[in-house]
Amino acid sequence: MTPPLTRAADGRPAAPVRMLHLGLGGFFRAHQAWYTEHAPDASRWGIAAFTGRSTDLAARLAAQDGIYTLVTRGAGGDAFEVVSSVTAVHGGGEREEWLAYWRRPELAVVTLTVTEAGYARHHSEEGQDAGESTTGGPGPNPGPALGTVAGRLAAGLAARRRAGGGPVAIVSCDNLPGNGELTRRMVDELAQAAGLRLADAAYVTTMVDRITPYPAPEDTGLVARVTGRADAAPVVTEPFSEWVLCGDFPAGRPRWEDAGARFVTDAAPYEERKLWLLNGGHSLLAYAGSLRGHTTVAEAVADPACRGWLAHWWAEAARHLAFPEPELAAYQDALLDRFANPRIRHTLAKIAEDGSRKLPVRILPVLRAERARGALPAGAVRVLAAWLLHLREAGPVRDAAAPAADGPLRDAARTALAALDPALANDTGLIDAIVAEAQRTHP
Repeated sequence: MTPPLTRAADGRPAAPVRMLHLGLGGFFRAHQAWYTEHAPDASRWGIAAFTGRSTDLAARLAAQDGIYTLVTRGAGGDAFEVVSSVTAVHGGGEREEWLAYWRRPELAVVTLTVTEAGYARHHSEEGQDAGESTTGGPGPNPGPALGTVAGRLAAGLAARRRAGGGPVAIVSCDNLPGNGELTRRMVDELAQAAGLRLADAAYVTTMVDRITPYPAPEDTGLVARVTGRADAAPVVTEPFSEWVLCGDFPAGRPRWEDAGARFVTDAAPYEERKLWLLNGGHSLLAYAGSLRGHTTVAEAVADPACRGWLAHWWAEAARHLAFPEPELAAYQDALLDRFANPRIRHTLAKIAEDGSRKLPVRILPVLRAERARGALPAGAVRVLAAWLLHLREAGPVRDAAAPAADGPLRDAARTALAALDPALANDTGLIDAIVAEAQRTHP
């Protein structure tokens, strides 16, 4: 019998909790927790991590003292390491434990990976564990709107103020432009509506990047065979990783820069480059590649037609990015290598989820910029037409805000555009182009 993974035998001693995280999924554990593990002062910075809703993942990690195996899967082979930076794990329903961490004077940093959908005004954070399935029921109702991400943060800041705690940094690590300011705004609006008085907080904007596919059942067996330890919650990721941060940390932070993170005065150019080229490219492949029968990013990018569409979209987006052309070309070449990695099974179905939340930040900025210069961008049109067909023909769509797309194709195109941006529903040239592309792609 394979012995279980334990901190005493396989990890390092648990660090004192000075960081709190919401969204205990694969991406967090391959990214923020990994950077913390590799910071030279990691022994001072333990993380208490909460799921959005699931109790299963928290239970599996708790049984092995919060540590887990990170499998870095390159084209030439796998590398295995034990990550010990997560000191405590909790299910999303453990509200009193959540508030107790906020009352601790030593708490300095709160990070989030709750997916794009978690930032909707009335969207519950229950279940927003990026890269993990969700099982189990929601926790106790914490009050009006306090089951949302904003409510969870506001409740914590209110508890910290009542306890006399000092300022903390709140760090959004989700794929949204200006995610720090967006987080601040949604917390302040909820607090004002609920009459809450909050402790001071600095909101940090970040760009995060590391492809971390949904875990596969065979990963557990692989880790056991290679390492000789039974790990119930391994994470598989790619070799590439990037983290760009902009903002203040009034109570301190780990030395993430020594682990490769970059601190800048303006994160917007990096956000746009990643959102439009990587994430926008993923959305293109998710919808258009699926129509050609592909199931993973690697399969789709190996298709000459999909690769041509990707190059077309990137050319449109690159016109509006604030980087030198050679740097953008090198970034795109690196993306092609990352997308083509056959050993990273990044499923198109997973990427296709919540398109109504993703497309406005991945595709629409480029579309608007192209329309402003009088162009009708074929790359952006192709993505929107493929998404429209996905809504009409994919069966059950995993997108809580997805518009109805049945009926005549032209009416469906107008409805779908209105769901993304009401102003686009009046752009008859764009609607004509989307309908024509949809009919050409899938007559």
